[in-house]
Amino acid sequence: METRVYIETHGCQMNVADTERAATGLRKAGYQITESADTADVVLLNTCSVRERAERKVFTRVGEIRHNAEAHKPVIGVMGCVAQLEGEAIFDNAASIQMVIGTRATDRIASLIERIKDGERTVIDLAERQDGENWDVSPVERHSPHVAFVPIIEGCNKFCSFCIVPYSRGRENSRPAVEIVKEVQRLIQLGYKEIHLIGQNVNSYRPRSSEGLKSFSGATPFCKLVRAVAETGMPRIKFTTSFPRDFHPDIVAAIEEYSNLCDWIHLPVQSGSDRILRLMRRGHNAASYLEKISVIKRASRRLSLTSDIIVGFPGETERDFEDTLALVRECQYDGLYIFKYSQRPGTPAAKFDDTVSVAEKKARFLELETVQREIQNRIYRNYLGKSLSVLVEGRSTRSESDMTGHSTCHKVMNFRGEPGLEGQILNVAVTEAKTNSLYGELLG
Repeated sequence: METRVYIETHGCQMNVADTERAATGLRKAGYQITESADTADVVLLNTCSVRERAERKVFTRVGEIRHNAEAHKPVIGVMGCVAQLEGEAIFDNAASIQMVIGTRATDRIASLIERIKDGERTVIDLAERQDGENWDVSPVERHSPHVAFVPIIEGCNKFCSFCIVPYSRGRENSRPAVEIVKEVQRLIQLGYKEIHLIGQNVNSYRPRSSEGLKSFSGATPFCKLVRAVAETGMPRIKFTTSFPRDFHPDIVAAIEEYSNLCDWIHLPVQSGSDRILRLMRRGHNAASYLEKISVIKRASRRLSLTSDIIVGFPGETERDFEDTLALVRECQYDGLYIFKYSQRPGTPAAKFDDTVSVAEKKARFLELETVQREIQNRIYRNYLGKSLSVLVEGRSTRSESDMTGHSTCHKVMNFRGEPGLEGQILNVAVTEAKTNSLYGELLG
C-alpha cells in the first residue's frame, strides 16, 4: 500500500509554494498525498517563524497529532523556517519528531522518508538546494485551479534588525528568467487566469544570467522580468512583496505599459519615523519612501496600495508613533497589515531594550487601526457604482448564494452568482462597500 503523506502549511505564500513543490515531488516518488493528519503515515508541518512563539506552537500541534492518531503513530517531520532555525534542537524538545527538513531541502523529502523506513531513528537536512533541482509544480498540488504562485527569488540579504527571514531562508537566490517564463507559459496552457510572482523581496530579483531578459527594456532585472512575463499573455499578473529600497519607478512604467499587470502594489514601510527606520536597518527613510509613493500615485491608472507596519518597536516614543500616523494619513493605503512588535531570538533587535509596554503596544495598534479603518472605508466607498474586473475563485464562505473573487486591484469581491462561474473573469458593479471587502452585481 502507498505511504500516505499529509502536509500542513503555516505562514506566507512562499511556504504555500514550498508545500506545492514538496507534494509534487512526493507524489512523483510514489507517495500518496492525503488531506487528513489522522490517517496519514507521515505528517509534515511546514512551519513559519515570523509570528510569535512559533516553536511552541509547533510542539503543541505535534502533541495534538500524536493524540489524534494514537492508533498508528505516524512519522512526524518539521519542515520550513522553524526547522531551519532550530535544527537538531527540535529532536531534544519533542521525542516524537523524527524528521527536520530545512527550507531548501524541499526536493529531498522522499529520500529522508526512505531513510526512516530503513531504520534510522531521526534524519535532518538543512543543506542548500542542489544544482539542477526542479521547480515544477503539478497542477494537482496547486492551492487553486485558477491562481498560481510562481516563486522568482528566495531568501533575503537585507538583514532588517527585527526580521528572522535571512536566517531561516538564507541569502537571495533568483531563478533564471527563462525558467520562470516557461512556467508561466505552462500555466496558461493549463487554464490558469492569474499568477503571483512571489519572493521575500521580488524586486531584489538578480539572476546570474540575463538570458530571457535581453530583449526587454527595464531599469532593473525585475522590471525586465515583469515585462517578459506580461508578454506571455497571462490574463492577470500580480507580484509581492516589494522592498522599498529596490522599488524603481520603472516598475510603475511597466504596469502602465501592460494591462495584464494588475493595479496593486504591496510596499511595506514598517514605520514612519526616521529614527526607528534606522534602528530597524530598513535602508530608507520616510522622505525616500514617500517619493516612491508619489510615483505610484501619479500612475495613469489608479494603483491600489498596501503596506506593513510594526508598532511598539524597541525605543519607539510617542513622537515616533505620531510620525507613523502622519505617514499613513499621507499615503492613504487601501489596506494595512499592522503588527505589534515581538522579539525574535537571533535577530539584532532581540538585544535591544524592549521599552514599550504590552499595554502601550496594544493602544498604538488600536489607534493606528482606527486611523486606517477611516481611510480604508473612504477608499472602499469610492468604488461604489464602479465596475471591477473580478476573477471568480469559488463560493463565498459567508453565503451559499454568493460567489467570491479578487479584483485586479486585489479587493475581495462578493456577488450573487452560481458555481459555474468559477474560473471566469467577469465585470462586477460595486453596490456595497464593507471594511475589508466589496459587494456587487454581475454585469452582462
